[in-house]
Amino acid sequence: MASYIGRRKYLATLGGAAAAWSLAARAQQLTLPVIGFLNSGLPETSAHYVRAFQAGLREHGYIPGQNVVIEFRWARGQNEHLPTLAADLVQHRVTVIATGGGFISARAAKAATSTIPIVFAGGGDPVGLGLVSSLNHPGGNATGVTNLAGEVNGKRFQLLRELVPQASVLGVLADPNASEGDISDIIGIARSTGQEIVSLTASTEEELDAAFESFAHKRIGALFVGASAYFNTQRNRLVSLAARRGLPAIYDRREFPVAGGLISYGTNLVEAYRQLGIYTGRVLKGEKPADLPVVQSVKFELLINVKTAKALGLQIPDKLLALADEVIE
Repeated sequence: MASYIGRRKYLATLGGAAAAWSLAARAQQLTLPVIGFLNSGLPETSAHYVRAFQAGLREHGYIPGQNVVIEFRWARGQNEHLPTLAADLVQHRVTVIATGGGFISARAAKAATSTIPIVFAGGGDPVGLGLVSSLNHPGGNATGVTNLAGEVNGKRFQLLRELVPQASVLGVLADPNASEGDISDIIGIARSTGQEIVSLTASTEEELDAAFESFAHKRIGALFVGASAYFNTQRNRLVSLAARRGLPAIYDRREFPVAGGLISYGTNLVEAYRQLGIYTGRVLKGEKPADLPVVQSVKFELLINVKTAKALGLQIPDKLLALADEVIE
């Protein structure tokens, strides 16, 4: 009996110690800085971006679960949820908000708070969108990483023309809710060369189907797909629709040719997310977004799917194959 009572006392003491350890761990976690990670995309297709973001954080000594906590909020391609998700992060009093999946996420965060630091990654003009006062001197609570959308769009247009020089009518597909890669850039570039343009927008699966029906009716010869986090969530559908119509298309990110699309040219997003993590780490260290110049992406990548080109009856010029960062056979 004595040994039994002693064992009960030991277990009670052990349980009390475990509870104390748990409370201490919880108290420690509550004192850690918290990053609100706001993204318009899908977590299932963004794991490599999250890893790159965390790698950037580690460059400043921040390791999730050890000395920093990350609260993830994903809109899953439904941009109308972003304001609510941003407000939720503000309510949780996060230390900093890191946004991805286009500037639409950054704009939602900016609308939700003027005091919590915001670090963004996206394409386009953050000055024109009101996110910062200038690239060199952001001046408010936001800074981050961007690419030169106008130059990137011009390069995409050039690549598409080199691939399909015989196309007399060019289709342009844009997401009306996307702020990145302002589609007026490519329309202006195309019209300056005398290229006939058919421009359509889509933000739902039904609108995507209808857009491709319209493109087929108007007999476009090639398709320029604008940058859009929503389009990325629908990339398998877009690639399938283009293949069904026998339509050469250029996209903004590598995931499309990997999924069977023809070609992509755009920012190396893994590098952009690493830089997002680096800047987030600097803010956690005490630097102010107002004093951190917006970083302009300089790493771009070209991917070509040769198998898809053959299926479309296209001969890829040797000079394009030589320029490609990756050729998918």
